[in-house]
Amino acid sequence: MMKNARQTAILSIIEQNDIETQEELASKLRDMGIVVTQATVSRDIKELRLLKVLSGTGGYKYATADKAEHGLSERFVRMFKDSVLSVDCARNIVVIKTLSGSANVAGEAIDSMRLPGILGSMAGDNTVFVVARDDGQALETVKRFEDMLK
Repeated sequence: MMKNARQTAILSIIEQNDIETQEELASKLRDMGIVVTQATVSRDIKELRLLKVLSGTGGYKYATADKAEHGLSERFVRMFKDSVLSVDCARNIVVIKTLSGSANVAGEAIDSMRLPGILGSMAGDNTVFVVARDDGQALETVKRFEDMLK
């Protein structure tokens, strides 16, 4: 079987199933009539740049990098929403008030979002300071954060 067709089948399988092991993936391929060795599956996983990510059931599953990134960003938005009380700015500094002890969580979420125009952030116990490149970027960042909180 052609490599492209096999790799397309792999992407389809991991899209529709939580596949935890190479053996499980090889078994699904065999169920589809695709004869593979574990070594071939391993090579395909490397070439497709598949990652193991946390599944909804608490185990791990294979996913494409873009799907893994999307899941991560959704998690960070949820963490942000769960911990932030208010967002405001003074010139190019965005000030985020959080639940007590949650500023580090919000700061980690902000850093992980890699938003344009943000130079860095610093978190205390219940406050995060975000330094924007300029006043306009700070206002855009406040709006973006407020939209996330809705």
